[in-house]
Amino acid sequence: MSDDGFRQREFDRRPWGTYEVLDEGELFKVKRIEVLSGKRLSYQKHAKRAEHWFVVAGEAKVTLDDRELVVPAGQSVDIPIGAAHRVENVSTETLVFIEVQRGSYLGEDDIVRLQDDFGRVA
Repeated sequence: MSDDGFRQREFDRRPWGTYEVLDEGELFKVKRIEVLSGKRLSYQKHAKRAEHWFVVAGEAKVTLDDRELVVPAGQSVDIPIGAAHRVENVSTETLVFIEVQRGSYLGEDDIVRLQDDFGRVA
């Protein structure tokens, strides 16, 4: 909590863009994620959470279990628990999407990276 009694939002800058936690509870977390032009997140999977991505600006190229989908603004995609997934921004504008995580554990350490452009594969 900050001095004014409000909880500070978690914000993080990554090599691909930024994320901000908008809300969270015991079994859910909501993030606003920005992906810079030409960047992509790790190809990864989670053992304890599913995700729902709603694109609000730009166009997402999503890889889901080795299938590629294009998700334009106003559309969404569901990522089941255990599914390999990645989001990429192939456009010139910043990609913005809202990620809703649901599951029994929502920590950042529930990530198994299968591929990564930034050397973060274990």
